[in-house]
Amino acid sequence: MPTISTTLAPELAVGDWFNTPAPLTLAALRGRPVFIHSFQLLCPGCVAQSIPQVQRIERIFGHTDLQVIGIHTAFEHHAAMSPVTLRAFLHEYRIKHPVGVDLAEEHSDTPITMQRFALRGTPSSVLIGRDGSIVHRVFGVEEDLAVGARIAMALSAHIPDDATNTSGDDGGCSGGTCEVPSRGAA
Repeated sequence: MPTISTTLAPELAVGDWFNTPAPLTLAALRGRPVFIHSFQLLCPGCVAQSIPQVQRIERIFGHTDLQVIGIHTAFEHHAAMSPVTLRAFLHEYRIKHPVGVDLAEEHSDTPITMQRFALRGTPSSVLIGRDGSIVHRVFGVEEDLAVGARIAMALSAHIPDDATNTSGDDGGCSGGTCEVPSRGAA
């Protein structure tokens, strides 16, 4: 069941990055919609359905400022999920967008980013709005039309003036959530 919230997206917990010259942070991407695709290279649903869907998303929305990020969340078969194997997988499946390796939790099989975003498994996706809030989160693969409509709505959203807020003013955000200003506030 998909979930929609106005919760500020937590930061990614990534060790290694592929297909990017520098590590990505959600804070640095504020002001742009972000589509996060959580996958495992040995996940049948990821290989058969979600990775092709992400490639379609990139093809359709590649001319926009949508940032697609893959997060490799290995919660099983850890020995088979080496960086060398992942690099070969990304090459063979022609995955060009940035992909980060979710950091392992010392006393848990569930990686840190997966925990932070409350993902139930793979494949999962998270759409983050320009304001940094989680617009949509889902476990599994949704219909292309539904995903495309959500992405289009996120792309058409107003870019907040404080999207790259460096003034120290939290803009009504605290504790990982942001409140909508009252109509009387300027």
